[in-house]
Amino acid sequence: MEEMTVNGKSYRVIKLLGKGKGGYSYLAEDDGGQYVLKQIHHEPCDYYQFGDKLQSELRDYQRLLEIGIPLPKLLEADVEAERILKEYIEGPTIAQLVAEDRMEQDYYRQIQAMCSLLYPANTNIDYYPTNFVVRDGRLYYIDYECNDYMQQWDYEHWGSQYWYPQSR
Repeated sequence: MEEMTVNGKSYRVIKLLGKGKGGYSYLAEDDGGQYVLKQIHHEPCDYYQFGDKLQSELRDYQRLLEIGIPLPKLLEADVEAERILKEYIEGPTIAQLVAEDRMEQDYYRQIQAMCSLLYPANTNIDYYPTNFVVRDGRLYYIDYECNDYMQQWDYEHWGSQYWYPQSR
């Protein structure tokens, strides 16, 4: 089993959770529990421009925390290795729930409630449904990416198309 370190502390990598524009997210563990360990990558992205990806993650986390968006807690940041360690929110993603036709009206209400906080703060998040997990009935945005608000990328004009079963 592979191991990765964050600020000198070792974590066992269990599996790859996903790859995004900014990095690879792994489910990792130590004797204290399970976490998400994100390794920043520098692979090109045709449709998105980055500055310092790690600093962007840290800035975006703080911005979303101040707005009041439910997020996994940021536990550690390893600047040298370009890694972050965050709380693991266990549960199905919105993508899984849509695919299995198990969406509940309350999840739509919760994303609308997030939008009612984000839009007045001139902020959009990445509304793609793999970025949202439901745990104990509560919706969490598990990515930290956010940007200044642009209507074409808000939930109603872009994200919502992915939140409904295709037979709709």
